[in-house]
Amino acid sequence: MKVKQISVFLENKSGRLEEVTRLLAENEVDLRALSLADTRDFGVLRMIVNDHQKAHDLLKNAGFTVQFTDVVAAEVPDRPGGLADILKVLDEKSISVEYMYAFVERKEGKAIMIFRFEDVDSAVATLEGSHIKLLRGDEVYNL
Repeated sequence: MKVKQISVFLENKSGRLEEVTRLLAENEVDLRALSLADTRDFGVLRMIVNDHQKAHDLLKNAGFTVQFTDVVAAEVPDRPGGLADILKVLDEKSISVEYMYAFVERKEGKAIMIFRFEDVDSAVATLEGSHIKLLRGDEVYNL
């Protein structure tokens, strides 16, 4: 139940984010979810796309520093407290969330959250054991 996320390291200067998104657009790679975190000197763009291998190769060949990271996509009840309930399940097993971000699509009254864990396998087992719906990579890439 792992999803491939692409992380791109960007110099913190005007136009770099546009370069990434333009390259992907020109090559028919569609963004599904993204998060951008920055520091003074650089940013980390994290993306879920419809074709992760193609995006990785395009960006690497264009000179960007790119890596894959396994993340988890979980359905979260789209109601007050839905996310808190899932975080409680993780906290009870002492599983820390390194970071998370929302997916751009809602699914049948559910929100989709992308989670990064240090121990992805333990997190998957815990979430599945608590009957939390996780999405396979192909489900996420094709939403």
